[in-house]
Amino acid sequence: MKNNKITIFGWKALSIALMSLLAFTSGAQSDALSDEAFIQKNKLRERATEVLFWTQDERAVGFKNIGVIAPTRVVAKAKNAKPMSFNDIGLADVTYEVEGIKYGIQDFIKLPSAIGLVVLKDGQLVYENYTEGNDHNTRWISFSVTKSVSSLLIGAAIKDGYIEGVDDLVVDYLPQFKGSAYEGVSIKNVLNMNSGVQWNEDYSDPKSDVSIAGGANGITLVNYMKALPRAHKPGTVFNYNTAESNLIGELLRSAIGNNASTYLQDKIWQPYAMESDALWLLDRPNGVETGGCCLLATLRDFSRIGQFALEQLASPKDSPLAVNWMQNSVVPSATYPGYGYQWWLNSDNNNFQARGIFGQSILVMPDLGLIIAKHGNTPRASGPSVFKMHSDALNMAIAKRFN
Repeated sequence: MKNNKITIFGWKALSIALMSLLAFTSGAQSDALSDEAFIQKNKLRERATEVLFWTQDERAVGFKNIGVIAPTRVVAKAKNAKPMSFNDIGLADVTYEVEGIKYGIQDFIKLPSAIGLVVLKDGQLVYENYTEGNDHNTRWISFSVTKSVSSLLIGAAIKDGYIEGVDDLVVDYLPQFKGSAYEGVSIKNVLNMNSGVQWNEDYSDPKSDVSIAGGANGITLVNYMKALPRAHKPGTVFNYNTAESNLIGELLRSAIGNNASTYLQDKIWQPYAMESDALWLLDRPNGVETGGCCLLATLRDFSRIGQFALEQLASPKDSPLAVNWMQNSVVPSATYPGYGYQWWLNSDNNNFQARGIFGQSILVMPDLGLIIAKHGNTPRASGPSVFKMHSDALNMAIAKRFN
């Protein structure tokens, strides 16, 4: 491979003829052709390995067109898919403050980094807004939001009997890791990001582990991860590691004997009547999904993932997940109170969140019955930003409306 790197996407350009099949913005054909021209001009297919270093303008086009830049697998909506109906409860007049300046909810979507905002209250769509030519049909890349989805699927695999429980060892399902630093590491350790295996998650460093192997799967992932040294005893130190979420994907596929997209479709997407098809990025054509990244879905359906997770806290009788899976998923790990089973936790309340780089998020507020989902395109992958300040302040203002 070019520069001997493990590619994040790892494929050649797909035929432009696939454009009509995979384009997922709601714009007219001329818009799709305009995006295709931009993709070609900026060589986004050829530069897919550099996705973390695309410019903001390149991301604005590329993030909603991953399906024509890279191979994906469809997560099909149900025949009884339920379009969301809008219930106007007056959120359009919500205001918030950042550094002493007052803003309205409409100002948030005008931020250069904002792409979409959806709010659910008690399962109903109560606010929705988009920018950059996107709308409720736009599928956008989720990055690490997918980690939380993979966690849900582990819960489903336990319910179905494919996995006995989270105390099972990684090597029980992936014996190729015997003799590596992952011997003695449990599924729970990986879910909690405290395996003790050395890993560098610096998105700004092209030589970091995440830049080199963050999107690896299959034998490429296994070979890279097997070579990593142990830095700490398992279960003692939190270290955020995207590749271990990819490892969860490998473990899931090994356990269920199927691909993750079909399992997601059968266990959650169709039974929960998601509104639109989703796409899941593959490591190569007809390959395997990236467990820690890159489910592409509409913002409405991402908000429904949050609603699904919220409803699972009550362990309904018809739940596709193991008993008490979501309750256990949001218990703070022993090594970091802000993280559970691939969900970010708020130590001040019961809120939890799925988060992805460049501003993707699904915030779940169980006590208020609120879901706030966002698509973003921040200047940097992570860290402090104007977008984050506005996003956090807006979340609090929306919550205050219902306190």
